[in-house]
Amino acid sequence: MATMPSTCASSSSLFLLLRRDRRSSRSASLPGPARRLGVVRASAKEIAFDQGSRSSLQAGVEKLAAAVAVTLGPRGRNVVLDEFGSPKVVNDGVTIARAIELADPMENAGAALIREVASKTNDSAGDGTTTASVLAREIIKLGLLSVTSGANPVSIKKGIDKTVHSLVEELEKKSRPVKGSGDIKAVAAISAGNDDFVGTMIAEAIDKVGPDGVLSIESSSSFETTVEVEEGMEIDRGYISPQFVTNPEKSLVEFENARILVTDQKISSIKEIIPLLEQTTQLRAPLLIIAEDVAGEALATLVVNKLRGILNVAAIKAPGFGERRKALLQDIAIVTGAEFQAKDLGLLVESTTVEQLGIARKVTISQSSTTIIADVATKDEIQARIAQLKRELSQTDSAYDSEKLAERIAKLSGGVAVIKEGIVPGGGAAYVHLSKFVPAIKEKLDDPEERLGADIIQKALVAPAALIAHNAGVEGEVIVEKIKESEWEVGYNAMADRHENLVQAGVIDPAKVTRCALQNAASVAGMVLTTQAIVVEKPKKKASAASGAPEGSLTM
Repeated sequence: MATMPSTCASSSSLFLLLRRDRRSSRSASLPGPARRLGVVRASAKEIAFDQGSRSSLQAGVEKLAAAVAVTLGPRGRNVVLDEFGSPKVVNDGVTIARAIELADPMENAGAALIREVASKTNDSAGDGTTTASVLAREIIKLGLLSVTSGANPVSIKKGIDKTVHSLVEELEKKSRPVKGSGDIKAVAAISAGNDDFVGTMIAEAIDKVGPDGVLSIESSSSFETTVEVEEGMEIDRGYISPQFVTNPEKSLVEFENARILVTDQKISSIKEIIPLLEQTTQLRAPLLIIAEDVAGEALATLVVNKLRGILNVAAIKAPGFGERRKALLQDIAIVTGAEFQAKDLGLLVESTTVEQLGIARKVTISQSSTTIIADVATKDEIQARIAQLKRELSQTDSAYDSEKLAERIAKLSGGVAVIKEGIVPGGGAAYVHLSKFVPAIKEKLDDPEERLGADIIQKALVAPAALIAHNAGVEGEVIVEKIKESEWEVGYNAMADRHENLVQAGVIDPAKVTRCALQNAASVAGMVLTTQAIVVEKPKKKASAASGAPEGSLTM
């Protein structure tokens, strides 16, 4: 019995424990000494219904949006954030939104919605966070006025959604593709707070890496802003385990002169890769494993040895699925000079030698992506692979295959396109011009309350341009009327304080930013309009008030 496996012993003890618990639960109902039971209660909640709930949300929306709105436009003001250490002066919408927490929990729920608008727009488009917040505030304000007057919020939301959908289609027709580095410079400069120098640097960087290049912006150790070009391949897979991280501050795995294993096999036993690990350890080279998966005993052993400093290793899952996965792994093998260890060719991982591994000058792995900077020796093979993929692209009739082949070419070249949906006039002018399409859209809506939704969007669309003018010290309504009378590309240049062709003047916005800001604002506004109740944590009373201690006394 002493040699009984530990698993049997543990299951036996678990069984005994369960039996004891059942007996104790039966005996709890029998007469006996009083027992003291601990009860955990959920914290008290505060609930608001109907108009009360919507009013609280609107108040929170208004407070946060007002703080963000002052930064809109080239003449926008700054906001001071009181953080640990010295105060921080910013004029970035999403930074301000994330820093604000309101004391009233119901109002804070409304503020959280604007934070969500700003964050979603920033994540999807990288800019336009302040514009999205301003649009959301305006749609919510106008929508709640209609709901208070007795309109059906669901019908209004439908009208808003239909109108926005039609306006996005018009925006796609009106946007024009980027033409040269001048357009890129203008977009980058505006996004960088009207900094022409930064815009020029970004345009220069894109010119060097091409339209499919990856741009990475990092803090410089010097006072100079410089452009460094490194060829690399980006894979949309991050590290399997955070224990592989070598740079805890940035949560990154960073390798130099790494060896790369490329395989479509699943590695679950450490025995499969022990010979390879021994060889790479002798070379004192870090190892990146790209496989279908690394799991079980293999992953646990790699992690333990990494933490003990015995191995310098990381693993990521292979990108893609099916045949596309195999093609992408072949691309990675060509970039790194590796021999692709394909299961169907009988090239098993346990037989892999160090000579069959690829080499990367630099590898950077985050939680969600991996960048491999190829060794110079593989440059000719990469160009040959790109040429082969371009031939396949010219011969395919499938839209899906065309998209995926173009994506693979982009990854081999270094990344993905920068400004994907073209450009539109900036300064809020595109929204004012879009508002002129709303009457025609409204005519197609049969429900009178859905038409109310269209009216709300029409009025809200002029808010960004009016606010940009207001922040520049000019009458917003006058500016808006003048833009309405102008052609599509004409609007108000707040920096130069004049009406002109904004596209020619370089006052332009990416169409994607304009679209995402409008769609996200309308989405959140629709949620607020159809809200019937709010449930929040009830604020706790202060200790001094609860204890009844006199004001000014010390409460222990």
